[in-house]
Amino acid sequence: MSVTLSKLSLRNARRQARDYLVYFGAMVMAAALLYSFNGLMFSEEILTLSKSMNQMPLLIVMVSIVVVCVFGWLVSYSTGFILARRSRELGTYLLIGLENRQVARLFFQENLVVGGCALALGLLLGSLLFQAMRAMVFALFGQAYHFSIAFSLSAAGLTAVYFVLIYLLALGRSRRRIRKTQICDLIYFDKRNEGALIGSGKKRRGLFAVSMVFGIVGALLMMAGDLTLGMVGAGCLIAFLYGFFLSFASAVPAFFDKCPARKYKGQRLLVFRTLTAKLATMGVLMATMSMIFTATLVSEGMGLVFRGIFVGRGAEKACFDLYIGTGGKEEIHREYLDYIDANISVVQCRQYSVYESGEARLIDYVKERETYNDYGYRGDPIIGYSDYAALRVLAGYETVEPIKDKYIIHCMSYLEGALKGYDEDLVLGGVALSFGGVHTEHFLQRYGEGNGYGFILVVPDEVAMACAVHHSAYAAKTSEPVSEGQYYDICAIREEVESRSGEYDAVYSKTAEEAEAASGTATAVFPLYFLALALTMTAATILTIQQLAESGRYKRQFDLLHRLGMDVGEMKKALGLQSAIYYAMPAIPSLLMGVPILLNLAKMPEPGIMVGWSSPAAVVGIAVGMFFLIYGIYILLAYISLRRNVLPEE
Repeated sequence: MSVTLSKLSLRNARRQARDYLVYFGAMVMAAALLYSFNGLMFSEEILTLSKSMNQMPLLIVMVSIVVVCVFGWLVSYSTGFILARRSRELGTYLLIGLENRQVARLFFQENLVVGGCALALGLLLGSLLFQAMRAMVFALFGQAYHFSIAFSLSAAGLTAVYFVLIYLLALGRSRRRIRKTQICDLIYFDKRNEGALIGSGKKRRGLFAVSMVFGIVGALLMMAGDLTLGMVGAGCLIAFLYGFFLSFASAVPAFFDKCPARKYKGQRLLVFRTLTAKLATMGVLMATMSMIFTATLVSEGMGLVFRGIFVGRGAEKACFDLYIGTGGKEEIHREYLDYIDANISVVQCRQYSVYESGEARLIDYVKERETYNDYGYRGDPIIGYSDYAALRVLAGYETVEPIKDKYIIHCMSYLEGALKGYDEDLVLGGVALSFGGVHTEHFLQRYGEGNGYGFILVVPDEVAMACAVHHSAYAAKTSEPVSEGQYYDICAIREEVESRSGEYDAVYSKTAEEAEAASGTATAVFPLYFLALALTMTAATILTIQQLAESGRYKRQFDLLHRLGMDVGEMKKALGLQSAIYYAMPAIPSLLMGVPILLNLAKMPEPGIMVGWSSPAAVVGIAVGMFFLIYGIYILLAYISLRRNVLPEE
C-alpha cells in the first residue's frame, strides 16, 4: 500500500504543478531569490570589497526572515486553496478505504514533492540570478566583472532550511485538517461558501458609502504633506480598503437598481455579475492584497530614496581625490601633510582659505526662497578667484574667465533657480562688484568645513583676503586613487588632531565616498528590492490562483453565451474588461496610499540631494513603473491562459 501511495503522491504532484503552474513558478522564483541573496551574504569576494559591506549579512538575514514569513503565508494560503479544490477527490480516497492519516500523509507528501522540485529548480535559477546580482555589485564598486561558475553550499543549505520551515509550517495545518475532517464534510468542502462578515445588503450599502467618505478624506490628508495628518490619512485609507471590499458586492447591484438603463450596456451585466459573485466572499483578501501592494510601493520607493541619498551625498563629497577641511581658522595641521607627502602620490594640490563677509545678504536672500541652513556662517561664504580656479582644475572642470570687478556664485543645483535671479551689486571691503553668473558643478558644499554651505561667492583675491577667515582647507589630485587603507590612516590622524585641538576636521576621498555609496546601495537598497519583489510575487500569485481556479465555471458560462449567439470578439472584450477590473481593484487603492508616502519620504533628506533621477517625482514614477512591470506580467499570463482555456474557438 505504501508503494501505491507513493506513486499516487508523485502523480498528484505532477498534476498539481501543472494545474497550479503560477504557484509552482512563484515557489521556483522564491527559491532563486533566497539563494541569490544568501549567495551575496556568503561571498567573501563581495564582502571584502569594502569595510562597510560588513553590515550586509545582518541586513540580508533580517529581510530574509520577513521574506520567509511572506512566502510561508503564500504556501499556507495556496495549499489551503488547493485542499478546498481537491476536497472531493480526497474524500473519495476515504470512501474507498484509506484512513484519514494516510490521506493526510498523501497530501503532505505530494506538496513536499512540489516544494522539493521548486527548490531544485530554484537553486539552478538562483545560481544565474546570483551572477546577475554579483555583476551589479561589481558595477557599483567600479570593478571589472568576470563570469565564473560557482555554487555555494552554504547558501544552498540555508535556502533549503528556509524551504523546509516554509513547507513544514504551512502543510502542518492542512494535515491536521484532513486528519480531523469527516468524509461527508471533506467531500462537500468545496461547495461551502465563505461566510460574509456583513450579511445584510442594507448594512453593506451603508458601509460602502461610509468607506468612500473615508477614502476621500484619507487621500486628502495623505497629500497634505504633514506627518501627523498623513498618519491619520493612512488610517482612513485602511478603513476605506476593508470597508470598500467588504461592501462592493452589494453596492454594485444597488447602483444598477437605481440606474437600470446602464446595466445592459455593452458587457457590463456579464462583467459586474461575475466580479460581484467572486468578490462577495473575498473582501478581506482583496483589502489585504491592496495593503501588500502598498508595502511593495513603499519598499521600492525607500530603496530609491536611499539610493538617491547615497549617490547625492557621495557625488557632492567626492569631487576631489582628497580633501581635508579644518574645523577652525588655523591652517592644515602638519601631521596630515607629512603623511600625504610620504604615502600618497599627489599630482596637484592646493591649500587655501574660505572666508566670510561681514553681512549675510545672500544667506538671507536664499532663506526667503529655499529650505536653507547657514551651518554656522555668520556672513556669506567667500573664496578667492585664484583658489577657485585651482580647485576647478583639481576637480576636472572647465576653467572660468578671470574676474576683476565681478563676483561669481557657485552653488548646489537646487539653489540655481533662486540665485540666478540675484543680480544685485555687492560692496565688499569698499569694492563694488557686479553679478557675473552662476556655476553648479559638485563642489563639496554640504558641510560648513567645505566650500561654503549650499553656495559660495567667488570674488577677486584681494577682496577675499580682506575678509575674515572661516576655515582652511587642502584639496589634491592624485595619480593613483587614495586607497581605503590610506583613507583610514588619515582618519586616525584626524582623531589625534581633534583630541588635541577640540575641533572637528573633515576628511574626504573620492574612492572612500564612492565605496560608501556602493556599499550603502548594496546593503540597504538590494534587501528592500528583495522584499518588494517577494511581496509583489506573493500577492499577484494569490490573485492569479483565484482567477485561474474559476476557468471551468467561466468556460461553461462562455459556452452558454456562445450558443445564445454572442460572438467570440464580444467575449474577449468581456473577459479582458473583467480581468482588468479584477486586477486593478487592489492596485488602485495602493496608489492612493503609496504615492503620498513616497513623496513625503523623498522630501525628507536634506535639500539638494534628491535631484535628477532621484527627485521625488522620479522616485514615484520609477517605483510605480517597476511595480506595474512585474504585476503586468502576471496579468498578461493570467489573461492569455484564461483566453486559451475559457473562450470557444473562433
